[in-house]
Amino acid sequence: MGIAWVFPGQGSQKVGMASGVLELPGARERFAAASELLGRDLLAICAGEASGDLTDLNDTRNTQPALFVIESLLVDGLKAQGRSAQLVAGHSLGELVALYAAGVFDAETGLRLMNVRSELMAAAGGGAMTAVMGFDRAQLEELVAATEGVVIANDNSSAQVVLSGSPEAVAAVSGQLTCKRAIPLAVSGAFHSPFMAMAAEAFANELEAVPFADAAIPVLSNTDPTPETSGAALNARLRSQMTTGVRWRETMERFSAEGITTAVEIGPGNVLSGLIKRSCEGITTAQIASAADLGL
Repeated sequence: MGIAWVFPGQGSQKVGMASGVLELPGARERFAAASELLGRDLLAICAGEASGDLTDLNDTRNTQPALFVIESLLVDGLKAQGRSAQLVAGHSLGELVALYAAGVFDAETGLRLMNVRSELMAAAGGGAMTAVMGFDRAQLEELVAATEGVVIANDNSSAQVVLSGSPEAVAAVSGQLTCKRAIPLAVSGAFHSPFMAMAAEAFANELEAVPFADAAIPVLSNTDPTPETSGAALNARLRSQMTTGVRWRETMERFSAEGITTAVEIGPGNVLSGLIKRSCEGITTAQIASAADLGL
């Protein structure tokens, strides 16, 4: 039986999501370390009890560190029970948690990288993103190819993608595309597109100084969803993640090819589980979002 651990990204956060992990060993210490790094009370932000500036959990500068802390604590809980996986993969920011789960870097390094990443992405505004569902892929790819300033940012499944780029280009493609639904997303920038080029360059410079150990569990990266354990290769993949699309449809196909029979979504929500259920015949899903889900 092959098990994959998958880690969700932005969109899975919800107020109150930290309460279920606070009894895990080291939880309050990790939240305290994150709060000191950020200069604001991350636990209060997760609880919806913070006051002052920059207290919205949905602000990417809070979302990314908060999800990293929660998901990494759940990883620690699983490992303390002697559990492991055959493969790990994360959606967007979830890739950094996957790297942590694979032993590529420690929690302190992961949190610092997530903080830098979130600050850079928040500063790189000016774009738009729209989710489209129920479309003809050939028509979509033709429209994207013919329209300057728009890319497929998240190729989530055969029936769901997210477009990213200039507001005008994204609106033009989603307006011409025959689809069931097109939903503009409440984001501050055109993530996973060339609009992130300056942010990606700055993040790549940050990554140069961070040693990546070889992974103990093969990682499927957003930019290249093939199993990889080389720390150097995983570092290089992460450097280009901000400007390239999240290839989640291909990631799920890889699960089937690698004999995965169970995908465990680690973190709040069940977005990735839903995509896997609809796309991967023969793969069961489970969610670990709290200490209770670990039987604690």
